Amino acid sequence: MAQPTDSLTTRARRLGGALEPVIGQVYFAPECHANYQALGFDGSPGEFSGVAGPDGPAYFTSRGSLLGQVPGQVVAAAFGVFRPDVVVAAVDRGWSLTDADTIRTARDDGALAHLERHIGASPDGLGLVSDALERAASAVRVEGRALTAGVSALDVPDHPLGRVFRFGDLLREFRGDSHIASWVTADLDAIEIGLLTELYWGLPLRSYARTRGWSAEQFDTGEESLRSKGLIDDDGFTDDGRELRERIETDTDRQMAGVVAAFGDDFDEVIEVLAGWGATVRAGHGYPASGPHDLARAR
Repeated sequence: MAQPTDSLTTRARRLGGALEPVIGQVYFAPECHANYQALGFDGSPGEFSGVAGPDGPAYFTSRGSLLGQVPGQVVAAAFGVFRPDVVVAAVDRGWSLTDADTIRTARDDGALAHLERHIGASPDGLGLVSDALERAASAVRVEGRALTAGVSALDVPDHPLGRVFRFGDLLREFRGDSHIASWVTADLDAIEIGLLTELYWGLPLRSYARTRGWSAEQFDTGEESLRSKGLIDDDGFTDDGRELRERIETDTDRQMAGVVAAFGDDFDEVIEVLAGWGATVRAGHGYPASGPHDLARAR
């Protein structure tokens, strides 16, 4: 399927792809895993696509701490795509070990140490990128976007890369929150969007989405629902299904308009710098070789 040519769509997706390894490395950073393990969580369960995968309770609790010390039901709702009872059990365990402020500090410290290990404390372009991300972050709209609002309430870490990580994380969560708004509006549930996204990325059904904790029976129900809506058939997407899934993505892109505009004339240079940093992180096995944005581009 040809990539959309709309300039907003192109820029919004370039931004998401460039930010992903620089910010998403927080979930694979050995420094984060060690910090969480010191709080009583299990360490990394092993490699995931060549990088150190996260412990489930540590992942849900650390990212969930962006919302404050909230129940697992709130974390599950904000994350959107995971099986709720799995999230609730993980967060319950997390709060039995630590509190939100402590694990959030462990998260920041680990992510910044990991990023510094790969790109240094003062990489070329740091001032440009930090200023641009802060400017773009000021353009986000938090209404209806729980994780975005949570990150926006946090102080910037006292570290040379602190603004990059905090404002980059804000923009990453903003796109995620906006994406959830798009698929919920399209009358899809978490299992259905997971299955449609696998097809959108060119993956087999139940391959990536199984990492979200759903059972075979739940997948059966989701597939049957998508068939009844005329969105998939035995060959994969129907025309309606493909059109709907692409519309969800372009609806997400449209919500990024203010953020993209805030970069102004610096946009291309910022993307170039972020892409270089991301390539370095990936080369050092700090983020998987193929993440969600790479799969979307390769479809």
